[in-house]
Amino acid sequence: MQIGELEKLVLQYLWQHKSADVKEVYTHFNKIRGGSLNTYQSTLDRLYKKELLSRHKVINAYQYQAKVEKCDLIGQLIRSVTNDFIADDDSSLVAAFSSMSKDFSEEQLTKLEALIEAQRLKLAQEK
Repeated sequence: MQIGELEKLVLQYLWQHKSADVKEVYTHFNKIRGGSLNTYQSTLDRLYKKELLSRHKVINAYQYQAKVEKCDLIGQLIRSVTNDFIADDDSSLVAAFSSMSKDFSEEQLTKLEALIEAQRLKLAQEK
């Protein structure tokens, strides 16, 4: 899955604001980066078709909400990129995370260790 720059910005906005219609999104971004109302409507529609947003009609306008959590989307994007480069038995993904971890703070490393341990417990319970 690929996500454009404006799509990323709109997702960030919706994660922060929980729900918005196209006019609210347009008003916010028009101050920052310009663009037409149609540009933002098309962006919201693309995100909806990618199943990253949900929407429901309120009077004459759709209200959009993020359908996926931020961490889940990041995971999907990582999986998408790595699937292009990594074979099933390749340890490159683990090496890539190890390389990335050099930029992590002590707190982030502690959280990562806790998440890994929780995943180990979950796998053990499934056996």
